[in-house]
Amino acid sequence: MEKRRMFARCSAVAVGAALLVGIAGTAIADEYGDSDVDVNVAISELDEPGVLAMSVAGSSTSLTEDGSTDTVRQFTGSLPTVTVTDTRTAEEIPDGAFWYVLGSASDFTGDAGQAAIDAGHLGWAPSLIDGGESGLVAAGDQVDTVLDSGPNAVGVVDQELLAMAFDSEAVAPEGSWTATADLFLRTPATVAPGNYSGTITLSLFE
Repeated sequence: MEKRRMFARCSAVAVGAALLVGIAGTAIADEYGDSDVDVNVAISELDEPGVLAMSVAGSSTSLTEDGSTDTVRQFTGSLPTVTVTDTRTAEEIPDGAFWYVLGSASDFTGDAGQAAIDAGHLGWAPSLIDGGESGLVAAGDQVDTVLDSGPNAVGVVDQELLAMAFDSEAVAPEGSWTATADLFLRTPATVAPGNYSGTITLSLFE
């Protein structure tokens, strides 16, 4: 399987604000007529090839304590929405290609010198917000933490699957898909108090 890493694209939209200034003491003028101006624009079809791209709706998220027990403290939150967009034509997509989004977490570093929390303590449960109608886009499996049990109790450490398309060419006409994941950090009850921060790196491959 050939992997071609695509880089995330982000689009920024600037919104201009109109400032209305009133002048005190000025009389209201009489209106002697008005005229409309039609505004037209011709938007040509893009000649550039289409692209497969990923964007993330936010650069940070916060976890809050929820569901802790006497022996395990748990902190939960959500991954910002991840959108994959494909503007390519069928002729531009290699035969048999399929795309997928993977995530890897770093250790959580304390801001006051406390011991780091290993990335294996972070788990996630991916889900589709909009997977299209083809049925060929799916979310990854839940990944539990090293404090859990089972074959998936490894943490979001080594490129865990968030979402994938089984056939890029078949799903491309749908244009875009969105996914997220419930995040949960589980630590021993003896974890040192303080503020911690880590990073989840999301990557789109085909």
